[in-house]
Amino acid sequence: MAVTRDIRDRADLDALLRRFYEAAFADPLIGPFFTEVAGTDLDTHLPRIGDFWERALFRSAEYRRDAFGPHAALDSVRPLTAAHFGRWVQLWRATIDGRHAGPLAERAKAQGERIAVAMLRRLGGAEASTDAPEGVGGSGGFVPLAALTLRSVA
Repeated sequence: MAVTRDIRDRADLDALLRRFYEAAFADPLIGPFFTEVAGTDLDTHLPRIGDFWERALFRSAEYRRDAFGPHAALDSVRPLTAAHFGRWVQLWRATIDGRHAGPLAERAKAQGERIAVAMLRRLGGAEASTDAPEGVGGSGGFVPLAALTLRSVA
């Protein structure tokens, strides 16, 4: 699909999320969290996560679930690291960039990074705040996880 327009509605979100989670489930680094640890059923998961993103981007859906709880449960079985969250962000950004361009697409990418950093910090991942490369980060201590992952590999 050629990048032709911004994210416009729930149908765009649903298609984006399906593409993203299909890639995430197949990914050798983070896929096992979905398939083996959580045993996630994609058809059950997508409407819930769609509500989350519809609320985040359009302020139009009701999302009253605890987004952190399931991640904490996963972390208690198999620790989630900056590399895992960094890969999630990398796949998220690539999926958006492959389908959409515009202000909402940019907001979705930025929001995904903010959520990943917040989750990692809440899970006790100190590297989210201490391993940032020189000059990386922004207001409020925000650190793009992709930079963390690249730095740790370099």
